[in-house]
Parts: sequence; C-alpha cells; structure tokens
Amino acid sequence: MKIISTNIAKPTTIEWQGQKVETGIYKYAVNNPIFLGFEDVVNDHVIDRRYHGGSDKACYLYSADHYPFWQNKYPNQDWKWGMFGENLTVSGLSESEIRIGDRFQIGGAVVQVTQPRQPCFKLGVRFGDQSVVSDFWTLPYPGVYVRVLLPGEVKTGDEIIRVESNPESLSVSQVFSIFHSKNENHELMQKAIAEPFIAASCRRNIEKLLFQR
Repeated sequence: MKIISTNIAKPTTIEWQGQKVETGIYKYAVNNPIFLGFEDVVNDHVIDRRYHGGSDKACYLYSADHYPFWQNKYPNQDWKWGMFGENLTVSGLSESEIRIGDRFQIGGAVVQVTQPRQPCFKLGVRFGDQSVVSDFWTLPYPGVYVRVLLPGEVKTGDEIIRVESNPESLSVSQVFSIFHSKNENHELMQKAIAEPFIAASCRRNIEKLLFQR
C-alpha cells in the first residue's frame, strides 16, 4: 500500500433540513506532509467530535482503487482525491484483508486499525445526492479508521507497511457487514463486540444491533 494523496479540510457550512451545519467532509489534497496526532490530523478540522476524530478515529484511510467504481456510478461529480472525507487516499487498500487491531507504519507514524467508516448524511451532501449514503452502506468499500499509536509525519508516496497482524480478529469488511440490515449473524456480532482493539463507539453500535435483532 502507498499514500496517493494527503487531504485535510477547512470548516464548511452546509444546510440540512432547514438548519446550518458545519462539516469537515470537504477534504482537499495538500502538497506538504501532514502530521498524524493522537486525536486527529494536525491542521485538519474535525467539527462533530461525537462521531469523528478522537483516539479511536484519529485518521481515515480510503482506497484509491475504489474510486473508479464510484466514478462510474456518479459520473457527474467533480472527482478529486478526498471525496469521501478521507485524510489518506491509499492504493492497494483492501478492507477484506485488513483486520481490526492490525498495526501499520506510515511514514513517521504507527497506526492501528479500529473500525470501518459508518457514513452519515454529510457524505450525501458532499455528493449532492443522498443515495450515495445507502449505496455506501451496501457495498464492501467502507475504508478504514485508525488510532495513532506513534504520532508522526506522513506524505504522498509513503509506503504503508503492516508491522503487526492480528490474524484471529475480524476483517474490516466483516465488521462492516454487521450493519447490513439483512445480517442476522449473532455470532459475528458477539465476536466483534469482544474484539479488544475495536473502536468503543463501533462496539456500542454493534451491541445495540445485537439487542434489537
């Protein structure tokens, strides 16, 4: 895997259901290195910290390999890296091969995989089409959130090297599949809840689903 683009955002005010809402989803590529901190990416803007940023979701990675699919599905977008609100656009990222708890060296930083992306309406606002949110939920392309174990600088072209694997853990794709409305695999849910390295908020969401189902 390799970094194709490093992306940050400035606060942007949008309108949603008659109200003004600030968001940091409008990421744009930068030429300079960015610094991955324990809570977020330095100089990025994380607005709603109930759902974004923090130690379990300090940085979001999305695969450049998924872009052609989305470009074909939504051809009228002004396609640029960072469209999905990712800090790092990465080549070679496969959610089915990356497991919760895996550790990676990225430039001067070390990160650990915590959960898949759980999209909200702001992705739909970014695309100007809320159908992208429902599409995102049903497709195996959620991207990867990481916690930062060792803060450090990263830049375009840096290799992403797995330094520790967690082979007994669930893959990011398996965890994401739990949120599909037709998934009734309670054993998978229980295993996800028991994952020691999964993001706390993701664990709580899965516990709610398990109780409901």
